[in-house]
Amino acid sequence: MAVDYQPYVDVVNDLITERPGTVVLAFLLVTGLFAIGLGGVSTSAGTGQFAQDIPEEQAFQEVNQKFSPTFDGSTGSTQLIQRSENVLSRTELLRMLRAQERLTDRSGLRVSSTSSAASIVAQQLDPKATTPEAQRRAVEGATETEIKEAVRRADERNPRFSGLLSKDYNRRSASASATIGVVTHDLSVETGSGAGQGGSSPLTPIQQEATNVVNSVGGDIRVFGAGIIAEEFGAVIGDTLAIVVPAAVVFITFFLLVAYRDLADLALGVVSLLMGLIWTFGFMGLAGIPFSQILITVPPLLLAVGIDFGIHAVNRYREERVQGIGIDDAMRTATDQVIVAFFIVTGTTVIGFAANLTSQLVPIREFGTVAAIGIVFTFLIFGIFLPAAKVKLDHAREAYPIPTISETPFGGGESRLSAVQGLGVGVARVAPAVFIGALLLTSGVTAVYATGVSTTFDNEDFLPPEEVPEYYDYAPEQIQPRDYSVTTTLNFLQRNFESGQGDTTTVYIEGQLREDSALESIHRAGDDPPETFVRSDGRADETSIVTVIQDHAERDPEFRRLVERNDVSDNGIPDRNLGAIYEYLLDSPARGQALQYITEDLRSTRVVYAVESDAAQSDVTDDTRAVADRYRYDATATGNTVVFQAISNLILGSALVSLVVALSGTAVFLVFMYWLLIGRASLGIANIVPVAITVTAIAGSMRAFGLSFNAFSATILAITIGLGIDYSVHITHRFADEYEELGRDVYESLERTVQGTGGALTVSMLTTVFGIGVLMLSLFPAIGQFGLLTALSVFYSYLASLYVLPSVLVIWSWVAG
Repeated sequence: MAVDYQPYVDVVNDLITERPGTVVLAFLLVTGLFAIGLGGVSTSAGTGQFAQDIPEEQAFQEVNQKFSPTFDGSTGSTQLIQRSENVLSRTELLRMLRAQERLTDRSGLRVSSTSSAASIVAQQLDPKATTPEAQRRAVEGATETEIKEAVRRADERNPRFSGLLSKDYNRRSASASATIGVVTHDLSVETGSGAGQGGSSPLTPIQQEATNVVNSVGGDIRVFGAGIIAEEFGAVIGDTLAIVVPAAVVFITFFLLVAYRDLADLALGVVSLLMGLIWTFGFMGLAGIPFSQILITVPPLLLAVGIDFGIHAVNRYREERVQGIGIDDAMRTATDQVIVAFFIVTGTTVIGFAANLTSQLVPIREFGTVAAIGIVFTFLIFGIFLPAAKVKLDHAREAYPIPTISETPFGGGESRLSAVQGLGVGVARVAPAVFIGALLLTSGVTAVYATGVSTTFDNEDFLPPEEVPEYYDYAPEQIQPRDYSVTTTLNFLQRNFESGQGDTTTVYIEGQLREDSALESIHRAGDDPPETFVRSDGRADETSIVTVIQDHAERDPEFRRLVERNDVSDNGIPDRNLGAIYEYLLDSPARGQALQYITEDLRSTRVVYAVESDAAQSDVTDDTRAVADRYRYDATATGNTVVFQAISNLILGSALVSLVVALSGTAVFLVFMYWLLIGRASLGIANIVPVAITVTAIAGSMRAFGLSFNAFSATILAITIGLGIDYSVHITHRFADEYEELGRDVYESLERTVQGTGGALTVSMLTTVFGIGVLMLSLFPAIGQFGLLTALSVFYSYLASLYVLPSVLVIWSWVAG
């Protein structure tokens, strides 16, 4: 039996119609309070935000913390990417060495070491040249012929030499078109003056200043690293908002103007939308939730629901006013109906968004929290503030000459739009069961097809395109995006080097490393590497305590003799008296490098393997685990690639779990609410059918368009439910009222329902599709895809509500009576 909720609605109606000024003032005061929180909103960007609380990431950080100095936060590195017709020519070698020398001499950059192919070549010319200055002099004093011979010797003697050169490296001609130098910075001391500003990474100001230093040597040498990436990660958020927000405002204003056809009503709608955003962002600032890239999607979603609520509230009120009913009575009749529908929509939308709280990924949980809270704010503003402001406005119109352009509802009567919207009712009259049966069969096939949607998580999801589309040239100069270099550089590294920036994987080993066979075991694990690993002389291209020992043996004759005395197998790897080997190494200038790969207690070590830049994350992860199994000690596969693969797996799980939670939670809520408010629980099931069809349609569209679940689209299925239910609830709730009022005449009830709400649904859909669709202009490819999918989900929901739901309701009437 239905519960009498009218007394509660009457309380709200009394506030809206009898004390509208007080209501408006109270909401404006609350807006002022939330505005205080706007100053506390910080930003967060990049892939690191998604790695929070991930077991694989926590394990990776624990491994990193055991090694110093590189991974304890006290050092950082900068890459010097040099391009030329031949980077191994005398002129280009000198340019690289001059860059290293000038960077080293600049105290503010805190350079602790530098390395490059040029350095290795210089040391072949003069083994005593250990500083960039000495290496530069060695090259300056050599002829081109001597340099070519030095290049060949470097290739023979140093296994890492060729890895610093591009794929087109030719040993015979001693030529290559690109090379990478590495500069290590000491971050353990406070930054002095002279560094640039920007970014959230301590390396950002360092690499900004390094760019100016390197430019002074001439040629084509680009500074690259975590600082540059962090700065562009942050900057692209602002550039995206500068483009998306104005475009959204233009589209939303246009369609709202079409819907309201009255400037004063339009102003009320826009003010209400702005209030919703201020409340939401103010809450974020007060709650300490940073504004991340995924939260760029929240404002359009809130605008979508707010636009829908505003149009329905004003349209329903105008339906009463055109019949000559007074302001207060018309608003009471309108709110009697729409506030209940708004409450149901809010509940189901909150469930859809809050379903993302089940995700193990922190940013997705934050998205669910912010979106759900924002929807509640939207309900309060458009359910109470907007009607009160509208009553206040219309009473003022009676007393003052405020222009009134139009007060008629949108899409009603015998208009062409009304005729098109009524096609769904026509199908429901002729063959509803056949139509729904065919749709359910098609949806089943689509659901099976959608199981082929892939899952990805990659830095590229967060980066701007390599080339900014030409249509941005038509934007005002003030909001045109800057030129970004990160994606171009990353793509260059991937195309030209066996292993690009960050293309490594790690095996962490625990055991008694003093055992005679310890280093041999580490070395043997790299034999016959899997396909995704970069090969060097038939072995995996790796960096480990073994390579540190080999490198230091080349520089230190006494250490070399110690290694040779303890190398029983005569393969350059000591296999006895390892304690003495480690002790000598840790007391030498190579101590810092050694501690990057072995702990002081000699019980833990790590091996870093270079992997093919175009290898799939899943393949690299599987191969790393396979190599880890080769060790006779406890070995664990870890590293960024393994972490990214774990996040990728969680994204799919998040999408599926949030879908199940959203769909089941929404169904239970609707059944309960229709039982509680109307006494017809089965209407809740009817309400959910078009939404379920929409979900399968959007999933099938993802595969058809070649889109994958990523950090942003993982939320799309739950969002489809949250937004899609909005349209079907308006139809179902209005139908329920008409059904009882017309003596259960199902077809006439559907006709009046579609005629009364169809226009508002149409303009709401258009506004939302274009308002959210502007996300396709985003400089983040993943957000552009999210905008496309969300706009599609709204459009599919609209079609399902107008053209599928009428047939479902006819079948419901046959069953429920």
